[in-house]
Amino acid sequence: MAKTLRLGVLLSGGGRTLQNLLDHIRHGKLEAEVAAVVASRSGIRGIEIAKAAGLPTHLVRPKDYSTVQAYSDALVKILDEAQVDLVVLAGFLSYWIIPDRYLGRIINIHPALLPAFGGKGMYGHHVHEAVLARGCKVSGCTVHFVNNTYDDGPIILQRSVPVYAEDTPDDLAARVFREECTAYPETIRLFAEGHLRIEGRTVHIDDPKYQRP
Repeated sequence: MAKTLRLGVLLSGGGRTLQNLLDHIRHGKLEAEVAAVVASRSGIRGIEIAKAAGLPTHLVRPKDYSTVQAYSDALVKILDEAQVDLVVLAGFLSYWIIPDRYLGRIINIHPALLPAFGGKGMYGHHVHEAVLARGCKVSGCTVHFVNNTYDDGPIILQRSVPVYAEDTPDDLAARVFREECTAYPETIRLFAEGHLRIEGRTVHIDDPKYQRP
């Protein structure tokens, strides 16, 4: 029997992505378990969701550490102790230093089609506002591996949505998030089944679903 993938989920906000993953797991659509949840801010909805689900939940705030390295070490200690196979960033806004042994084992989802509208400061509604201000006709979401540069890791999956002239940032955010709810669990499935192979900055997906007919 295949080993169930152990996830470490890092979040800084409302926990919608965590809830989506838990829903997929509960309904048998994703063969995984959340082994640890780490929040970077207190008083957020994501902590409530994690605790309500009975998940091991940790609060690790950057302001409680004197250096980024000390903060990063605290995060990694929790992930190591939980024996996570894959780290999932779920609206996690704190910078941390990723050790080499975790490269290729951390993923993030960005609410635009990278490499456009990425980088430091480009998160949440800032992204959707920038997309609308630029007059883009399509946007979407990007799941990528994470390295130590913002939004720079190899791209795994992308899903697109139309952008309409009358869209508000909220309209576009809702449309993109619907695609995120599909793309993130699908990426985790591909990782769990060993279908992802990194060569340089390219991720090859060795799954017939993603091969040319």
